[in-house]
Amino acid sequence: MMVYDVIVVGAGAGGGVVAGLLAEAGKQVLLLERGRDLAFGEVGRDHLRNHRLAQYGHNTGPELSGNPRVFVDLAGQSHVVRPHEAQYQNNAACVGGGTRVYGAQAWRFLPQDFRMAQQYGVPTGSSLADWPISYADLEPFYERAEWEVGVAGASNHELWPRRRDYPMPALPVNRQGAVLRAGAAALGWETVPVPVLINTVPYGERPACIHCQHCVGFACPVEAKNGTHNTLIPRALATGRCDLVTEAMVTRIVTDAIGHVSGVEYVDRDDQWHEVRAEVVVCSAGAIETARLLLNSATTKHPLGLGNQHDQVGRHLQGHYYPSAVGLMAERVYDGQGPGVSTATCRFNHGNADLIGGGMLADEFITLPIIFSKALLPPDVPRWGLANKSFMRENYSRVLRVMGPVQEIPSPEARITIDNAVRDRWGLPVARLSGATHPETVRTATFMAERAQQWLRAAGATRVWSSTPTLRLSGGQHQASTCRMGHEPRTSVVDPWGRVHGHDNLFVADGSVHVTNGGFNPVLTILALAFRMADHLVQTW
Repeated sequence: MMVYDVIVVGAGAGGGVVAGLLAEAGKQVLLLERGRDLAFGEVGRDHLRNHRLAQYGHNTGPELSGNPRVFVDLAGQSHVVRPHEAQYQNNAACVGGGTRVYGAQAWRFLPQDFRMAQQYGVPTGSSLADWPISYADLEPFYERAEWEVGVAGASNHELWPRRRDYPMPALPVNRQGAVLRAGAAALGWETVPVPVLINTVPYGERPACIHCQHCVGFACPVEAKNGTHNTLIPRALATGRCDLVTEAMVTRIVTDAIGHVSGVEYVDRDDQWHEVRAEVVVCSAGAIETARLLLNSATTKHPLGLGNQHDQVGRHLQGHYYPSAVGLMAERVYDGQGPGVSTATCRFNHGNADLIGGGMLADEFITLPIIFSKALLPPDVPRWGLANKSFMRENYSRVLRVMGPVQEIPSPEARITIDNAVRDRWGLPVARLSGATHPETVRTATFMAERAQQWLRAAGATRVWSSTPTLRLSGGQHQASTCRMGHEPRTSVVDPWGRVHGHDNLFVADGSVHVTNGGFNPVLTILALAFRMADHLVQTW
């Protein structure tokens, strides 16, 4: 039986960082990934099957067959869903995880984001809580993520206290960004360039962005989009001390007779079962699959699952509501310069009267024509026929979208459990998604949609439309919080270092540990927490 110093389950943002730093520190690391190490051509550029439009399939796994989940609607009805269906709340399953195909927005959370309960109080029925760490605790690791993975931006020391600027200059302002900045100036709103994990100049021995039209939802043709697949994981492999095994489905975390974690069991691509041992196990499979793995690792000593003695594993699921508005402009605003996103306002992240939190608003990435047709048309334009084609032809280059994630108010009933009646291809109980976010989230999202409309009108839109936010489960590709961190085991799953309560050698390094998910894309926070946890392991273990 193979024995390692550490086993990392999941080669995404958090797992890639942990594997890289521990291998460089001299540890023997096994990095297990259920997906494949995809070449650029395997990810492809299929407009109908990608992580921006997955209605017909996706491009980075998991496989559509053999990987179901169960989604429970608000009427209590259960539905078996496949990975390309919206209720699945899918994350990319491949080496690099979501970093392979994300839009790469690289925001730090604000200092206030770590103290939401203290600042706003706890709404009835919510599980809003403060983080057990502060922005100051995480700031050095935000900096490491920005420099070691690679972020382009323009530093704003007023909003985010920082010791060092970004390593690369911000993306150039495109035509839609210039129009929005003029609109914001007319309103007296401040704007900031959107920070991105994209090379705007050659960096890390990889070239600068070529400004193609296929960024978010796709892989980068020149590797200018920075993720763990082209930074920390190659660093891990270069040491000779990290074994990367792909198409490896981890079935359970193994514990010994006294309940001590001793390793994992996994199935390889040939359906062969393996048990490997290690001194430390790190779960980095994403908020849904990490919770599922802990629950599926139940034993007679831990009958509810590992770390779940107080029924906290899987609770408080968050993603991000993304309120948006679309405006028809008098002049052409599309210039074909990818990735598209360039301009944001953080004016409404906090300080909104009678609201808890708020969110960021920004312009959108380049929108594929099929997504434009499915998601951006005005409500009175037909979805097929001559009128549809005429609107598309005449207005695709004149439509501008503003959108952004909001501070979600967590609910303990938004949760992941396991469904013993539905099994995956390996015979494991699948994740069961149920509940909804807190109603305060809907109020905040509605407010932010109105601000998006206001911004577009000030920028010169002749017509503005948007959808109305409603109560629902939010998990999406920004999934978080199912193994939230805290000092008290009765209300959390891991301690401030990511160690699972009750287990001295079991850790979590992904969005699961977030207490709240901020009003920003969370990947830089996932990376920073992984740097912090790995640094702690190197120093103490």
